[in-house]
Order: sequence, then C-alpha cells, then structure tokens
Amino acid sequence: MDGGGHYNPRTVEEVFRDFKGRRAAMIKALTTGLSLYCDYHNVEEFYRQCDPDKENLCLYGYPTEQWEVNLPAEEVPPELPEPALGINFARDGMQEKDWLTLVAVHSDAWLIAVAFYFGARFGFDRADRKRLFTMINDLPTIFEVVTGTAKKQSKEKSSVSNHTNSKSKSSSKGRGSESVKQTKQAKEEDEGAEEDEEEHGETLCGACGELYAADEFWICCDICERWFHGKCVKITPARAEHIKQYKCPTCSNKRARP
Repeated sequence: MDGGGHYNPRTVEEVFRDFKGRRAAMIKALTTGLSLYCDYHNVEEFYRQCDPDKENLCLYGYPTEQWEVNLPAEEVPPELPEPALGINFARDGMQEKDWLTLVAVHSDAWLIAVAFYFGARFGFDRADRKRLFTMINDLPTIFEVVTGTAKKQSKEKSSVSNHTNSKSKSSSKGRGSESVKQTKQAKEEDEGAEEDEEEHGETLCGACGELYAADEFWICCDICERWFHGKCVKITPARAEHIKQYKCPTCSNKRARP
C-alpha cells in the first residue's frame, strides 16, 4: 500500500529521499504541522481517525509527505514491510502524549525496515548500507521530534558550542593583523550571524520537522516556544512585524479533548 503509486528507489540517494518523505509525513501526523489540504491540525485529525471501535489500523507515511490511517495490506506477503498494526486500540487507554510517543517509536522502526528492504532488494553492498544508515542517523528520529528530545539536545549542543567559542575568542585576542583591519561593524555582523547559526543550527521546525536554515524565515511561538518555518504556518516576514504575540496553530486552537 503506497500513496505515491509504485515507486522503487534504487540508489542510496533515492532510498534516503524516500525515507525523508515518509518521515516528514509521519511527523506531520504526530505533531502540529498544518496540512496542505485542510485547515485543521494533522495531529487532531490523526487522533480522530484512530477510532478504537474500528478494526486494526496502521499509520502509513508516503514519499509524497502525505500520511494515511488505513487497514493493513491484504496481499501476503505485502509489497513493503507493514507498519505497527492496531495503533488505534491503545488510544483511549493511555495519555495522548504517551500514545503518540508509542506510535512514534513504531514509526521509526517501520521507516528503517522500509529503507533497508529497498537496500536488500536492490543489492546494496556493505558500503552502501553504511552510507544509507549514516544519512538516516544524521536526522532526528520521529520519537525525538515528538517528545522534544531533539530540541533539548540541540540547545545543549548550542550551549557547549557557545562556551567553547567564547573561550577560543578570549585566548586569541590581539593576535593576527588581519583581524585588526576589520571594522567594528563587520565584526559585530560576523559574530551575530555565527551566534544565530549556533543557537538555531539544529532547531527543528514544529511543522515539518526539518532543520533550521539561516536563509529561511522562521517564527517562534510565544506560548510553547517552538520554532516554525514561516511558509509552514503561512506567516511572512511582513506579516510577522504586526504580530505582538504569535501563537502557533496548536496553541491557537488548543481545546480540551472530549
């Protein structure tokens, strides 16, 4: 069962691209990103679709970055490894956060299974498998995104990096004629850009789960303090100038679960 048609990635880069698309889709379902096709939050729709009174349901992520809650594939054996079965049955027996975390763990396992299924099918050798795993391992897991662990690790790394750089700067004062030639304004601009990159370099977008990029506009929610691509929450820099207190889609529509 695959929402993008029958597509079989054959190279390491293609498999990794397939992995990223499926991962982004599942992060949308389990977090707070806005769907391209509707105005409500994906996580609320995902919760609604996982009705415990229905049959065994699975969460599928597709390379097109779309997710789907559906029954498992009927063919045996299936075309691809199947995700965890019956995720809907545990929904009302757990705290919502714990349930989403459980689904995230199973989703991570499924993504790895699909990626290395393609690797085995198309004859990846040891070097290819190692390169694929390294590329995958450089991304935060869905579990880390859902629980906020990735953001916490990012802050800790940023703090260590800032401390190291400040020590390095203090020990190198007065050295080098080239640094003396720089104007004070140029130094301040360089340091500002460096600090911004260090502070946000591994920050994840709360909507799509992608890493921070200095050349993109980002906005931070004043309530939950999560960062978002402006394009993911449909906020432009011009519009942001007129917002006194920004609330992300989740905080804006937060309501008690019936």
